[in-house]
Amino acid sequence: MTSSGGVVGPTVPSAGPGVTGGSGPTTGREGLPDRVWTWPNALSALRLLGVPVFLWLLLGPEEDGWAVAILMVSGFTDWLDGKLARWLDQSSKLGALLDPAADRLYIVSTLVALALRGIVPVWLVAVLVGRECVLTVLLLVLRHYGYPPLQVHYLGKAATLLLLYAFPGLLLADGSGWLAIAIEPVAWAFTIWGTALYVLAGVFYLIQVVGIVRAERAATRLRQAR
Repeated sequence: MTSSGGVVGPTVPSAGPGVTGGSGPTTGREGLPDRVWTWPNALSALRLLGVPVFLWLLLGPEEDGWAVAILMVSGFTDWLDGKLARWLDQSSKLGALLDPAADRLYIVSTLVALALRGIVPVWLVAVLVGRECVLTVLLLVLRHYGYPPLQVHYLGKAATLLLLYAFPGLLLADGSGWLAIAIEPVAWAFTIWGTALYVLAGVFYLIQVVGIVRAERAATRLRQAR
């Protein structure tokens, strides 16, 4: 799966291969065109607009059925925008930023809402939101060294897909009847696996950034020694 920018991250590199001292290499994302008006970008923007509507449905009137529908549509468009980017050759820098932003907003907002409803434990929220805080710090570190954000990793996309399927299941499991009973173990299985992969993907991003920082510092010392 790809982001709407059509970019998928490579496997985790060792300590900075291909990183030249202080040059800030151009990643696949940076090589994308500066397009704005594309179908994949429109889908990503639509997903972003759905976040406040989803939260209102979940925390206001508690219309869980409509909230589940929005989550399902979000998961489908998350898959579709990447496909369209490749089929229509409409990859863009904006799309490569919008797609993961929409994913993270849905995950964080859904977690907070489910915790407020007492559906998921607080520790789960702390783990996943903590991961996002760490990634935010990593982005600031990359910017400090003149690097763009890291490319979206396959593992991160798989984890996001699992969580976006898990959350509707958790909402349905909070109800009553045979459907709630049947879907509860499946929803929690998706939640556990999605959380584990989400954290693991964060660890991979951390390893990548540490490799870049080490390479930059080594290059700086080399220049100073000259």
